[in-house]
Amino acid sequence: VQLQASGGGLVQAGGSLRLSCAASGRTFSTYAMGWFRQAPGKEREFVVAISRSGGSTYYADSVKGRFTISRDNAKNTVYLQMNSPKPEDTAVYYCAGDASLSARQIYEGYFYGMDYWGKGTQVTVSS
Repeated sequence: VQLQASGGGLVQAGGSLRLSCAASGRTFSTYAMGWFRQAPGKEREFVVAISRSGGSTYYADSVKGRFTISRDNAKNTVYLQMNSPKPEDTAVYYCAGDASLSARQIYEGYFYGMDYWGKGTQVTVSS
């Protein structure tokens, strides 16, 4: 499985941006998916995770109420809708998938060894 994140760019604080992560292969629906981010000089951090069916989602407190994750298994794509972004959301955003972990386990921190990681997409939020 290969993951390709896209949709990053420059956005003003309070605006909106939607990231996409397209997966190759036929097994996308068997992967719990997550979005992560890494700002300069900081460790990669969890943003949000979604279960295989899309029925369960888990958010970091810092983005809860502003970001929304969704997935379309027919299109092999997971999305991250970023509303009201803040300058502190500036980071490289990565998507990742795992066949064994649950979305809750990803939320609980078991994400460093996830099966597949996409290349990141830069999001810059201007004030």
